[in-house]
Amino acid sequence: MKYYLGFDFGTSGARVCIVNKVEMVVFEDYIRYPDATLQIHLNWRESLHALLRRLPPPMAAGLDSIAIAATSATVLLCDAELEPTAPALLYFDHRAHEELESLRQFAPPEHTVCNASSGLAKFLWFTRHTDLSKTSYFLHQADWLAALLTGLGGISDYHNALKSGYDAENLCWPEWVTSLPYADILPQVVSPGTSIACISSPVAERFGINPECRVRAGTTDSIAAFIAAGVREPGAAVTSLGTTLVLKLLSKTRVEAGQYGVYSHRFGNLWLAGGASNAGSGVLRQYFNDQQLEQLSQCINPAKDSPLDYYPLPRPGERFPENDPTLQPRLSPRPENDVLFLHGMLQGLSRIEAAGYARLVELGATPLNSVSTSGGGAKNPVWRKMRERLLGVPVVVAQHTEAAFGAAMLARHGELTTQR
Repeated sequence: MKYYLGFDFGTSGARVCIVNKVEMVVFEDYIRYPDATLQIHLNWRESLHALLRRLPPPMAAGLDSIAIAATSATVLLCDAELEPTAPALLYFDHRAHEELESLRQFAPPEHTVCNASSGLAKFLWFTRHTDLSKTSYFLHQADWLAALLTGLGGISDYHNALKSGYDAENLCWPEWVTSLPYADILPQVVSPGTSIACISSPVAERFGINPECRVRAGTTDSIAAFIAAGVREPGAAVTSLGTTLVLKLLSKTRVEAGQYGVYSHRFGNLWLAGGASNAGSGVLRQYFNDQQLEQLSQCINPAKDSPLDYYPLPRPGERFPENDPTLQPRLSPRPENDVLFLHGMLQGLSRIEAAGYARLVELGATPLNSVSTSGGGAKNPVWRKMRERLLGVPVVVAQHTEAAFGAAMLARHGELTTQR
């Protein structure tokens, strides 16, 4: 029997998921990093090897292909033997402040790389603060982990490479990137899911893996989570109701609006347009625990409007769907009845979601026709009905939400295919 394996190297640990030919999950495992804020490349390599070592032998022997998802804008330098030549810079690292000022001089205005934590800002920091005499490759986290499996470095995918300046529309590194010093260490970029090579013989022997198992180009953890939801048609979207409210909408057209933090990933022959509000479930947890949220929600009529006009931010400042760094949270007046208070908060968040999709469409994206939901808030059926009423489209709970499952589906199907 054939099996397909996906890895997700997330913010706090690494997860593996194996599916069979009919896309049923047959095995899952997870390892937490010793310290998520101080993780180093050794944690990733040790986690990769530990998860491979713990695979059921029949599944390891039957692996057909592997794909890896990892955090976007986590990057490192390595030599020809794939050993890092400098400490990795994590996705949240903002040290490249001076490099950001340089970037703004030659990058297109409001480009997604114009951020101190972008992959390209980190690339510039590396080239200015690191001895590159032994460096052969600049790689993203997923690239390096895939290279450890194949022994073949210097290959990335256009999802991970976007924040390093890759032109996903023309499928090339633009001239303003290739003219940079040391641009020759940037990776070759292929489509996510592309077969890179078979797993190396030493790795296959060490972990009992099928020597014909193919390693595919990976993706980012957030896009793997989108793949997991099974959305493929233009106008379909996934809302993540996590600490923040993250919207992703499949569109026939590319949407870019730096002032709102909106940009698009290529997704097969479509575009995945996205934006993120600072509002989300995080603000709910400032007032209620999980049990209270469940009990109070049961007393809310989702078909009825709340008279409260809330904008539930956890702190001042919003970027999407409104761009106002001074916007104040609006959570008053607060009724004495907690049911009424929660009703107003959920409605406020639902209105932000609706305004977010309206903003994406206003910017040129394909109109919304359905929403799948992931994240902790997806478990709230009252909130789902409220959102469905305000969005005016069907809203369902995504059957799968784990990025590792999305990576396994990428391993199963290869390059992304969509419907126009």
